[in-house]
Amino acid sequence: MDYRNLGRSGVKVSPLCLGTMMFGRRGNPDHADCVRIIHRALDGGINFVDTANVYSSGESEKIVGEALKGRRQEVVLATKVHGAMGDRPNDRGNSRVHILREVENSLRRLKTDYIDLYQIHRPDPTTPIEETLEALDRLIADGKVRYIGSSTFAAWELVESYWVSDRRGLARFVCEQPPYSIFVRSIERDVLPVCERYGTGVIPWSPLNRGWLAGKYRRGRDVDPDSRAGRDDPFIDRPESESGARKLELVEVLIAMAEELGTNLARYALAWTLTNPLITAPIIGPRTMEQLEDNLGALDVRIPEEHLRRIDELVPSGTDV
Repeated sequence: MDYRNLGRSGVKVSPLCLGTMMFGRRGNPDHADCVRIIHRALDGGINFVDTANVYSSGESEKIVGEALKGRRQEVVLATKVHGAMGDRPNDRGNSRVHILREVENSLRRLKTDYIDLYQIHRPDPTTPIEETLEALDRLIADGKVRYIGSSTFAAWELVESYWVSDRRGLARFVCEQPPYSIFVRSIERDVLPVCERYGTGVIPWSPLNRGWLAGKYRRGRDVDPDSRAGRDDPFIDRPESESGARKLELVEVLIAMAEELGTNLARYALAWTLTNPLITAPIIGPRTMEQLEDNLGALDVRIPEEHLRRIDELVPSGTDV
């Protein structure tokens, strides 16, 4: 396993991060099975696990906490705060009130007394970034958090956060968690150059574009009722949509390219993200053991330059499908 530094921090993480959004009622409601998947990932060399308080309303964090009993020291554990955890006005966002309350809830669910990487899940235009960073800095001083990060921040929001951290002597975000895949490349225009300039780690979410780049949806085939589209996930492009029609065309081309290398589309797409030297670790989100085993195989796939050029022709750098 090729462990690498998380941004400019000294902590080492695996080149794949185990995402746990699919653990719990949103994906796999079998807690024991989810624990087995986490243990298999750790046994396979993954030491980086990412969750969030909003995943199945805290259920994912509880599963991760159960899985890490006796193995906590093996893992760089990441979770996130921002989303609504209740109906009251201060049950969401990036305010000091919300952050300081929710970190305690996450620590309890995760059955740990510290979080290695605590991330702001989304920007909050109603809260000054100064307030957010001051709250996070306090958590580091209190020993409850080791490092802090952001997720889905615009390039200018990242730069503003660095400026505030430097000016006020506060901890700086060590990593950004943006969407990135063969089908979603817009961060190559500005977010990735900013991360390169400031030494920020990049741990992309949805490197398989919510199943599209796993070959879940094919031209002329019915949607699998067990897939995210089949389960009416509101965050996925439907195959019958305009963008879905374009993706159906591209998937057939990409499957053929993956087969040229003797692999499948999911492994090929994950391996593609790792060809970018600015990417620290794409976040895989398996729902089943079979999916995890398949994703681990991506580390053995090498994408030749000719394929990279062909992909750039299909989906130009800096664009989204």
